[in-house]
Amino acid sequence: MADQLTVIVLAAGGGTRMKSKTMKVLHRIGGRTMIGHVLSAVGGLEPTRVCAVVGHQREQVGAHILECLPEAVLAVQEDQLGTGHAVRIALEALAAQQAAPESGTVLIAYGDTPLLEGDTLRWFAAEHEAAQAAVSILSGVVDAPTGYGRIVRDAEGDVLAIVEEKDASDEQREIREINSGILAFDASFLGDVVGRIGNDNAKGEYYLTDTVQMARDAGLTVTAFPVDDVWQTEGANDRAQLAVLGRELNRRIVTRWMKDGVTVMDPETTWIDAGVALAPDVTILPGTQLLGATVVGEDAVIGPDTTLDDCEIGAGARVVRTHGQLAVIGDGATVGPFSYLRPGTTLGAGGKIGAFVETKNARIGDGAKVPHLSYVGDAEIGEGTNIGAGTVFANYDGVNKHRTTVGKHARTASNNTFVAPVRIGDGAATGAGTVVRRDVPPGALAVSVGQQRNLEGWAQAKRPGTAQAEAAAAAQAAADEGDPDI
Repeated sequence: MADQLTVIVLAAGGGTRMKSKTMKVLHRIGGRTMIGHVLSAVGGLEPTRVCAVVGHQREQVGAHILECLPEAVLAVQEDQLGTGHAVRIALEALAAQQAAPESGTVLIAYGDTPLLEGDTLRWFAAEHEAAQAAVSILSGVVDAPTGYGRIVRDAEGDVLAIVEEKDASDEQREIREINSGILAFDASFLGDVVGRIGNDNAKGEYYLTDTVQMARDAGLTVTAFPVDDVWQTEGANDRAQLAVLGRELNRRIVTRWMKDGVTVMDPETTWIDAGVALAPDVTILPGTQLLGATVVGEDAVIGPDTTLDDCEIGAGARVVRTHGQLAVIGDGATVGPFSYLRPGTTLGAGGKIGAFVETKNARIGDGAKVPHLSYVGDAEIGEGTNIGAGTVFANYDGVNKHRTTVGKHARTASNNTFVAPVRIGDGAATGAGTVVRRDVPPGALAVSVGQQRNLEGWAQAKRPGTAQAEAAAAAQAAADEGDPDI
């Protein structure tokens, strides 16, 4: 590949068919925006320079582009007057920074082709340079070319022109090789002709494809290279097309992980974002979504019916029917079913967060367990501690959040409430139904309820004529008669 590689990404269009307040290229699939996928592919080429052309919603789009690729130069296309105009604006922006390409290759890509891969761009640029072409077209051969520009070749296979469907003859409409819009140029040729592209057409726009005829008129080489994987050149103009691309992208991601040693029980119901990392021998059960930058260690089992967003799951862990975000689960730990892990949750190795447990800003130590029906917020739970069923960490006083600390190897009983801030010492215990408002020393037993009292005959006296009172009276009568079952 040439030493000098410039990439221009066109992302100025409004995308009105999306019918969205969100700019088209900022719509997301596979955990990234469409343009985020394109910039990831472009960044993998390690180009000399990248320029992105923005227009509609330039503040949001431009900021996102720089977040994805900080070294990119932004060019603003105030009026969308066609692809030729956009490329001219890009070259002017680069020139203003003394970075205009005078030699090498210039690749033109689009911000709405999220399946585009860096290896394809690298191959395309190499083929263009090997052919010593002025212009090269990334083309594709499809069964249904309706709506696309056709690549017209002569008898020797040389490219003569790109003909749009509305301008094509009946014979040309039978051509199945289409123009993807992704182009490669000799930098000096592009710099020479981009200012001479005219707009004498029905839309009054400057079409970059006019450079094909300009190169031929100058006796220069024009080539087209069909890509085997035409999906990579597909764009999305509305949400239906976006969903189709999203499903295809997910199919590719899931397939890649299966080939890398991950077991996916049902690929059709499994969704994995592009930024997820999975170790070999992970098992993913049906109905699972792994989102963001989630990382899963080897031999872990995830699912069924689980969503993890930006979570870290340790080796051999088991997470079932759980929703988690920004949580860390240690090696060999178990979570679920029906657990809700909110940001800041950390579960140590061999620990447990069980059924119908919600956690937030909670650090649960190695081997510690919160088995069921509890809320654990703003808490520190020590190694080997067991939290009883139905426990609530009351962390909010109506104004501020406070933290509860439970020491190592403590045993708390069912239906406890810890009113933060409070500390339960190592090896301490609590009685059932206890409300803990003061610190519990290490090894102590905390209870907060009085001795049980039974008010005999209460149902008959306070609920006369009810089924409750009648049942109580019948039981009392049987007891009085010496019924051994009473």
